[in-house]
Amino acid sequence: MSFELKTVALQGDTPGATTSFSYYVIGPENAPEKVHLQAALHADEQPGTMVLHHLLPRLQRADELGLLRARFTVMPMVNPLGMANLSFRHHIGRYDTNSGVNYNRRWPDLFTAVRQQLAGRLKEDEAFNVALIRRTVANWIDAQQPRSAAEQLRLLVLREAHDAEFVLDLHCDDDSLLHIFTSPELMPELQDLADWMGAAATLTAADSGGGSFDEVLPQLYRKIAATNPGKPVPMASATATLEYRGQADTFDQFGADDARRLYGFLCERNLIDDEPGSRPGRAAEATPFEATEVVRVDRPGMLAYRVELGERVRKGQPIADLIALDGPEAFMARTPILAGTDGFILSRAARKYAPRGANIAKIVGTVPLPSRKGYLLED
Repeated sequence: MSFELKTVALQGDTPGATTSFSYYVIGPENAPEKVHLQAALHADEQPGTMVLHHLLPRLQRADELGLLRARFTVMPMVNPLGMANLSFRHHIGRYDTNSGVNYNRRWPDLFTAVRQQLAGRLKEDEAFNVALIRRTVANWIDAQQPRSAAEQLRLLVLREAHDAEFVLDLHCDDDSLLHIFTSPELMPELQDLADWMGAAATLTAADSGGGSFDEVLPQLYRKIAATNPGKPVPMASATATLEYRGQADTFDQFGADDARRLYGFLCERNLIDDEPGSRPGRAAEATPFEATEVVRVDRPGMLAYRVELGERVRKGQPIADLIALDGPEAFMARTPILAGTDGFILSRAARKYAPRGANIAKIVGTVPLPSRKGYLLED
């Protein structure tokens, strides 16, 4: 049995600055599989932290009863650096205030890092290849000399996550329904995760363009497989971002139920030798992220929505009005904002003041949109 709280000191970038990073390592050290769970990479997104708060006692009990069949790393607050980014009573937890970089962008390209070390070493044995890739990645991580607290943090997280069979990154949107981001190769394998979560949508992309955490390992295995034809290289890490509603939805009742569902998924996958409980109904099937419209405004204004979350809309239908805040018809004129595709409203903006270029909604469709190429993310 093992239920260990680890605390690591991240050396700061300014005199006297040190940040404590605490997380749990749970379960047998020699378990055949590993699960990595983390939340609040965007530090101002707490619903996932609430989920893991409720999941930890379940894992502790399962560990005490000897029910864990996997090794778990659980990081309920994976970005303690971002927790300190407070300015005038506002939490700026999405971005590193020193560099301006989104905490969930520009993660290392592990394929580029280890490609040369792997050249000519893969064999006809799938298990051998996965072990070799993981060992090579671990060696690369250990060889790095981090230049900042943010790099220390990223390397620590990658060290714990790189050899996990399941890597789940818990986030939330602005004002949103439950949904998932994952790689197309992992569907329909992760349909059961969508079912247990009750996801309104599962959005897939091989490369969304931002170097986000959930794409680090899939990109690694995808690129190694593509450059080593004939060698068996599986997608060895089932990696996904789980979006737990909106930022304001950090409530006990949501967290407890979401933890129950996540625990049920882990049990059904035989990662925990416990009863999963009543299985939820089937969630929506996956759709390409390129088929989801990110609706933006071309002028500043105040939003007045005409639609609710989950509501189905048609292309050309007004989903909101943008109330003018300046100009000859200031505070009088309303400009309709139209849907650019058929689908349903997955998310909306919580703040109703929208500067020019702001994204105000996501509409999940089924047909890829010509405009959705390259960088698919919101920022």
